[in-house]
Amino acid sequence: MATDITLLWASGSHACWRVMIALEEKNLQGYNQKQLYFEKGEHKSKEVLEINPRGQLPAFKCGDLPLNESCAACFHLECKYKSQGTKLIPDCEEGRALILQRVFEVNALAEKSSSVLYYNWRVPEGERHDSAVKRNKEALTAELKLWEGYLQASSGFIVGKEFSMADVIVYPNVAYLFHYGLSEQRYPKLAEYYKGLMNRPSIKASWPPTWKNAPKQETLKDI
Repeated sequence: MATDITLLWASGSHACWRVMIALEEKNLQGYNQKQLYFEKGEHKSKEVLEINPRGQLPAFKCGDLPLNESCAACFHLECKYKSQGTKLIPDCEEGRALILQRVFEVNALAEKSSSVLYYNWRVPEGERHDSAVKRNKEALTAELKLWEGYLQASSGFIVGKEFSMADVIVYPNVAYLFHYGLSEQRYPKLAEYYKGLMNRPSIKASWPPTWKNAPKQETLKDI
């Protein structure tokens, strides 16, 4: 029981989901947790600000140590509970280096997918500029083709033949894309990766509750 760990989280946030997957993989169930809602402004509550002064989620504490960057929290859990649960970072130098590469590289995927999604959400259809829409879509398409290529020789995981920290960090971003309508036919390797891990116990146990039985999204169907 991980009663000295606290996580304040929101459904659908890939950053929050990463931490939840890591906790499951390290067999740290039973931690203190609370689901909050962005639409209610709860990420700016005093409860969150006491842990994360940026007013962002996740707000995470391991003992008395606050860790509010999701990747930092995941790496901390692996270091602190190295001999417990799934070994998420291999000892071999090459495997460790590639995991670090993919972990930091996924920021580009997150940025480019956000550019498309948030432009559609925040800019009324009649006010959108075709050049901006085209530029955002082309940038995301190029990034997706890169990741599709990475998975060509995959054995079901981002790096190597076993589930690793790269999957903890990257999987929520990939799932996010398909939740918002990314074409499985156009990106078959990404779709295979997405479907192949969705029933992994750590991922299934932490699946965003607001996604269950949610209507089909189509924002990214044309990417």
